[in-house]
Amino acid sequence: MSQYIAFLRAINVGGHTVKMDRLREIFETLGYANVQTFIASGNVLFEAGAGKALALEKKIELSLKTELGYEVTTFIRKPEELTAIVRHRPLPDENVDGHTLYVGFTTTVPTRNLVERVGALSGAVDELSVNGREIYWLCRKSFSESGISGALVEKTLGMPVTIRNINTVRRILAKLGTK
Repeated sequence: MSQYIAFLRAINVGGHTVKMDRLREIFETLGYANVQTFIASGNVLFEAGAGKALALEKKIELSLKTELGYEVTTFIRKPEELTAIVRHRPLPDENVDGHTLYVGFTTTVPTRNLVERVGALSGAVDELSVNGREIYWLCRKSFSESGISGALVEKTLGMPVTIRNINTVRRILAKLGTK
């Protein structure tokens, strides 16, 4: 069995409310083991037989659509991928007080053109960069003062994205016992 983390888009936002017990049940029904949710924003830790992340994503998405009645884009990462995400230093001043670093997860690596388009969203408050399938977004002020949103990043990329605070990703790694 291998460990995986599913980052789910559209869980407990936009009028879609899902209890974490229900989410765990859905994953367990799929045959996954040691299912745990982490905060109520659609982070699910689980174990499954070795397989391709894309196949896991599609299986989970189909089940969630059937069970919840709406599409839930799923982004699978392994613990070692999260470790690399946390260790990556995309922006020089990400650790300054008052600055918040977010990570956006995509299912595929954006093209060079899309990477440039995302970078062009950067300004005095926000700075964005791409590394592999992740979008790093540094917000230098409060979220409400930012001109960026997950929806804007998604529109710019033309593909689904789900965004998490880097501290959430670090806490998930700690929960897995990974650093």
